[in-house]
Amino acid sequence: MIFKSKYPDIKLPQVGIYQYVTSNPNKVPDDKVIYMDGISGKNYTFGEVKHESKKLAAGLQDRLGFKRGDTLAIFSYNQIDYPIVVFGTIAAGGKVTTANPIYDAAELSRQLIDSGASILIVDPEILEIAIEALNDVKIPTSRVLLFGEKEIKGYKPYRSILSGDREIEPINYTPEEAKSTTAYLLYSSGTTSVGKGIELTHANITANLTQLMAADHALGTHSITMGVTQCSHIYGLIVLLHAILLHGATTIIHSRFSLDTFCESIQKFKVTQIFAVPPTILKLVNDPLAQQFDLSSVNIILCGAAPLGDKLEKKFYEMFKIPIFQAYGLTEVSPVLTYPDITKNTIPGSIGILIPNLKARILSDDGRELGYNEPGELWVHGPNIMKGYLHNKEATDAVIDKDGFFCTGDIGFQVAPSELESILLTHDAVSDAGVTGYYSEEEATEIPIAYVTIKDGYEKSQSLAEEIRSFVDEKVAPHKKLRGGILFIDKIPKNGSGKILRRSLKEKLKNDRIC
Repeated sequence: MIFKSKYPDIKLPQVGIYQYVTSNPNKVPDDKVIYMDGISGKNYTFGEVKHESKKLAAGLQDRLGFKRGDTLAIFSYNQIDYPIVVFGTIAAGGKVTTANPIYDAAELSRQLIDSGASILIVDPEILEIAIEALNDVKIPTSRVLLFGEKEIKGYKPYRSILSGDREIEPINYTPEEAKSTTAYLLYSSGTTSVGKGIELTHANITANLTQLMAADHALGTHSITMGVTQCSHIYGLIVLLHAILLHGATTIIHSRFSLDTFCESIQKFKVTQIFAVPPTILKLVNDPLAQQFDLSSVNIILCGAAPLGDKLEKKFYEMFKIPIFQAYGLTEVSPVLTYPDITKNTIPGSIGILIPNLKARILSDDGRELGYNEPGELWVHGPNIMKGYLHNKEATDAVIDKDGFFCTGDIGFQVAPSELESILLTHDAVSDAGVTGYYSEEEATEIPIAYVTIKDGYEKSQSLAEEIRSFVDEKVAPHKKLRGGILFIDKIPKNGSGKILRRSLKEKLKNDRIC
C-alpha cells in the first residue's frame, strides 16, 4: 500500500540554494536582522548576509583559487559568521562539509580526507585538534582559516581573504544541474569510525525548504527564534540557517547550550519559537533554574532529531504552558519527512504528517507491503531524497530501490521506546533512560528492557530496580511492561543531537546481567 501526503503536491524551485534562500518571498527589508549572537549582540541583517557571503565567495576564488565543485570544510561550534561561510561557499559554486565540533583529530582527519576538502574553516577553541588532524591531510596552512578576528599560530581569520568590496554574481544552476550538483556533504553518525558521506544536492535542499514552507504556518518575519542544535548537524544547518533566511525571521545564535544563557536569551530577546532536542526539554523540566526566568514569549517549541515521549511533553506543558510539536526526518532526506499540522492541534506525542510531494510505504521483513496499523520498515519517496552516499554505490543501492524509494531503517514498533522512556523519567530516582529490545527465549519474542541513570542520593540496588520497573508496569498495557527488567548505567549513549544510540545499548546488553 502506498501512503501519500495529505497535502497537495506543490511546485518546486528550479534554482540553486543561494538564489532560493535569498529570493525573499516575504519581502523583508535589507536592514532586517536575521542572525544575532546571543552573547555579544553582533548581528547580520538580510542585506549584510547577501553582501558578506558574495564578498567571501570572491575571496575564495581570488585569493585561494577555489573552483566550482571544490569542497570547503567547517570545523566549529555555532558562530554568528557560520552562515556567511556556508552561503559564501555555495555562492562560489562549492560544496560544504560540516564536521562535528566534538570530533577528535582522527575523526576530523578521516572526514577531511573522505570529503576531499581543500579549505578548512576552524573555531579557534578547537584549533589544536585541527592542527593535529592536518598531519594526515594535505591542506596547506594558507588554506586553513579561523572564525574570529585574531591570527593564531600563523592561521589567519577567514575575513583576511576578502577582496575588498568585490562581490561575485553567485553561480547559477539549470534545473538539471540543481538536481545533480552536490551542495552539502554531511556525515552520518558513526560510532567506531567516520560515518558515510551523505550527498545532498541543491534541488534536495530547496525542495525540502519548500515542503516545509507549505507545512509550517508558524514561522515568519515576525518570528524570533532560537535553536539548541549545532549547525554541523542537518537540523541546525537547514532550520537555523536556511529556513530562517528564507522566511526572513530572526534567530539567536549560541555556540553551545547552557540552561542559564538559554533561558536568559528567551527573556531578553522575547523569543517566540524554539527549535529543540529532547535533552533540552528534560533539562528545563528537571532544573529549578528554568522557573526563575520569564519564558512566556515562547508560542511554540518544535522538537526533532530524536523522539520525545508524550509523558515528558505533558509534564513540560504543565510547568510552562508552552506547546511542543515534533517533526521526523533523517540527514538522507534533507532532513524532514513529517511535520506537525500546528493549526489543527496535532495529537501530542505524534510526529505529524507527511510533507507535500512525498509517498511512503511500510514493508515487512520479507518485503511485503503493509497497510494501516501494521508495524514494519518505513520507505519514502520524494524530491528531498539524497543523491547517495559518497564513494559508496553499494551502500546507496542498499537503501534506495529501483523505484527511488529510500529505506529509513526505522520501524513502526508496537512498543515505542520513547513512550516507556518518558514514563521512566517521571520516577524520582531516574535522571535519564534508554529502552531497547531484548530477545527472550522463554517468551520467543523481543521484550522491552530499560537502562537508567539515577540521581544523586540514590543507590543502585535490586530493590530500586524492581521499584522502578513496577512504577512503569503499573502505567502501561501488559505488552508494554518492562519484562526484560531494569539495568543501571552511568550514561545513556547518545549522538550529538541527543538521539539515543540503541545499537550501543544492544551491544552493551550482550555482556550485562538481566535484573
